[in-house]
Amino acid sequence: MNLTYFRIELARVTRNFSSMFFVAVLPAFLYIVFGAAQSYGSTDIGNGNVSAYIMIGMAAYGAVTATVSIGGSASVEQMQGWGRQLGLTPMSDTQRVVTKAAVGLCIAIIPVTVIYIIGASTGAEATPKVWILSALAVLLGAAIFSFFGLFAGLLFRSESAVGAASGSLVILAFLGNLFFPLSGVLLDIARFTPLYGVVALARYPLTEGYLASTGAAPTEHDELWVPILNVVVWAAILVVATIWVSRRGRARQ
Repeated sequence: MNLTYFRIELARVTRNFSSMFFVAVLPAFLYIVFGAAQSYGSTDIGNGNVSAYIMIGMAAYGAVTATVSIGGSASVEQMQGWGRQLGLTPMSDTQRVVTKAAVGLCIAIIPVTVIYIIGASTGAEATPKVWILSALAVLLGAAIFSFFGLFAGLLFRSESAVGAASGSLVILAFLGNLFFPLSGVLLDIARFTPLYGVVALARYPLTEGYLASTGAAPTEHDELWVPILNVVVWAAILVVATIWVSRRGRARQ
């Protein structure tokens, strides 16, 4: 990894207020509104409470937003000729890719850290194992979603398309059972959406598969293989789709 390029890219992204707002500030605000400020936040669920349940979901939303944005901007920069400019430097293609990936991971860590600190300060309770495993699962899912940003950037070849891809995460988050506990047909549909597996896997150490509900106690339960299968299938779809669009773009040039 080229440390100079890494430092410059990290500074450039973190100085973009609008980007950091949607990555860290908005998810933190949503956690406070729907988690910390609600009386049901202290309700026990699995190995913690509901505030921790919501905290994990909002951290996942922020981390995924970060990697989609970074991945999409990387593909757009490449198509706009920035890759050719960097090709004049001593950096190799591998260094550029690894550096971009490292920047994306660091930006994804920001919302997780911010929201977890706020959660710990506002009543989110869970065992140490839950805090560690859920954070790692969130970052894993965020890394997978970087391909979603790459796919959007390569397919539509514009920064507005990347913005639209990041915006679409709001819909995917709702369908993925992230913002509000779903039930019935909506929950059945949710299990086939991209964000469901990421969030369910991150929450699994806390809930052991039980899904929060608006009722007195959780009744829906997922076996561990359900979120794992969802993550694996959608990861494969996003990777294959990104490779296909990339090859199609080169074939037209």
